[in-house]
Amino acid sequence: MERIGFIGLGAMGGPLAGHLVKNGFDVTVFDLDDQAVARLTDAGARSAASIAALAADSDIVFTCLPNSPDVREVVLGADGVLDHLVEGGMIVDLSTIDPTSTDELVKAVVERGRAFVDCPIGRTVDLAEQGEALFMVGASGNDFGRVAPMLEKMGSTIRHCGEAGSGIRTKLINNFCAIAIAQVNAEALALSQAFGLDLTETLETVNGTTATNGHLARLWPAKVFSGDTEPGFKISLAAKDLGLVVDAAKTAGVPVFTGAAARQALVLACQTEDYADKDFSALVDVACHHAGQPPARYSK
Repeated sequence: MERIGFIGLGAMGGPLAGHLVKNGFDVTVFDLDDQAVARLTDAGARSAASIAALAADSDIVFTCLPNSPDVREVVLGADGVLDHLVEGGMIVDLSTIDPTSTDELVKAVVERGRAFVDCPIGRTVDLAEQGEALFMVGASGNDFGRVAPMLEKMGSTIRHCGEAGSGIRTKLINNFCAIAIAQVNAEALALSQAFGLDLTETLETVNGTTATNGHLARLWPAKVFSGDTEPGFKISLAAKDLGLVVDAAKTAGVPVFTGAAARQALVLACQTEDYADKDFSALVDVACHHAGQPPARYSK
């Protein structure tokens, strides 16, 4: 059985690592949050004292980290994964980072005779907890076959998008749609509040037309419309991801006018009161705040 190392046990990484442990994989974990580590060791994982120790005792190392500098430091830094990973080892990055960083990682890892797979995660934290995450995988055919048994236990949908580097680029397309549409939803519902419309009636109408989307039909009714803005996917992370989209589009020479406007709206949201650390469904609260309207909530 492959020995698995898992670095990054946050809102997404923790549940995914937990699924591997629950399904009988040999898992060693590392995180700066001692409580996150304890939750996994209580479930049956082993903990490592350092990234270097984890890498030396693993055949496949998963990373699930907040941003590009974190991933580069963990993988390429002094006493990082690459310096200690066993011969024939593989690194699987589940993070959402900029594509140029992924390309840098692929080149460095392959030059050292190890394999690299970029495998960002789709869907929400609650679905990851239920084992229903979606994975967008960039990998050679052989590397995809090697990592697939683990992904099958962590999620319900696996998309092989192409060679290494294609997974993160697919994720940016996905997040472009998801986050920009969320901002449009937020502004539309702030307007509905100003019009004095009933939220339930408005949603039933919109969800019966082509204007419907997953936020309005599923996520937001369970979250912000019910008064729950505890973070699954923070507004600050949504702003970061949309920034990656706009920057990648600029590099590719592709104008993204709506994306740029949505990015500015999310930057503003992060600067408004304490919204940066709320769930990104709370974008509707930000829009209502700027419109001088009450939050959109179901009537009690």
